[in-house]
Amino acid sequence: MTMWGTFLKPMHPEGYRFVGIFAAVTLVLFLVWAPLGWLGLGLTIWCYYFFRDPPRAVPQGEGLVVSPADGVVSLIGPAVPPAELGMAPVALTRVSVFMSVFNCHVNRAPVAGRVAAVAYRPGKFFNASLDKASDQNERNALCLELADGRQLAVVQIAGLVARRILCWSREGDSLRTGQRFGLIRFGSRLDVYLPPGVAPMVAVGQTMVAGETVIAELGRPGAARAAVID
Repeated sequence: MTMWGTFLKPMHPEGYRFVGIFAAVTLVLFLVWAPLGWLGLGLTIWCYYFFRDPPRAVPQGEGLVVSPADGVVSLIGPAVPPAELGMAPVALTRVSVFMSVFNCHVNRAPVAGRVAAVAYRPGKFFNASLDKASDQNERNALCLELADGRQLAVVQIAGLVARRILCWSREGDSLRTGQRFGLIRFGSRLDVYLPPGVAPMVAVGQTMVAGETVIAELGRPGAARAAVID
């Protein structure tokens, strides 16, 4: 990777409009008062980085479940998947990844499978790191049907400042592991509901990289992995 490649990342097309708006406002601010212009330039650069969409090295292996988002694991525990997906109303292990406004916000499929259902539900905009955000915030949920017939749910949840959830996948689509399927503006959370008997291999506080960090292996049941954040 070149030095420029370290700092300059591809930007998702969804960000072109916003970066253009920030840049136009910045130009006006420079004409009004230079210090305001430099502030606007900083915000324009932040907007560009928010919509960055770098390539990821997706691990290849049967049964690997990867993180759907960049961020930090904020919650791990039993929870019932969103009712609107029509999945069995039983508690599954839920792994929540919280994305701050500084994380890359392009969402990736945690596992290969067919999109059995997509369901959007309006809601509130509590801080996405809170447990109640899963139930009360605006969300968009996908049920992925795996090759062996098991199901896994991944849920996009709006956060405190997020005001739009984008999902490009539709019912019947086939997704490969790590494939881009959506994006949330600006700060949010992704929940993954693992199939019964599958334990997470990550810990609360652990940093996730979308499409790269393995959060579970479908063929390895057992207790969740213990870890210490050092």
